[in-house]
Amino acid sequence: MRTAELTGNPATSSARGAAAAADAANPELIAALAGKQAGRDRVVAEKTRRVVLASLGVIEDQKAGCRRTRSLVLASLLLALLALGPFAWRVADDLIGGEHIGDIATQTSLWACILCPAILAAFLVAGWSRRKP
Repeated sequence: MRTAELTGNPATSSARGAAAAADAANPELIAALAGKQAGRDRVVAEKTRRVVLASLGVIEDQKAGCRRTRSLVLASLLLALLALGPFAWRVADDLIGGEHIGDIATQTSLWACILCPAILAAFLVAGWSRRKP
């Protein structure tokens, strides 16, 4: 026994009585502090962990899709530049060499240099607007 209980100090015994009343009023707190609900906490923690890992998988899939789309767009732009390069070279060579802009070969190359990028841009804008909500 404690010395305060032996001496019969009324201040400590009343404080002890209030603590006992508070303990009896909140048995859930006592059970949580004693560790009697550890199994339930573990179940909640495992469920939370599964949800977080599933969300991480979804986020990684979305990032992979974005990377794939970006690489396809870059590849298509490079292919378009490689396809249009000879036309642009011909137009620049004809115009610098003194050819007339009304020649059929120069006009065809010029139209190819104007029309092909416009069509490619239209496809890109159409794909971009379709993906946007």
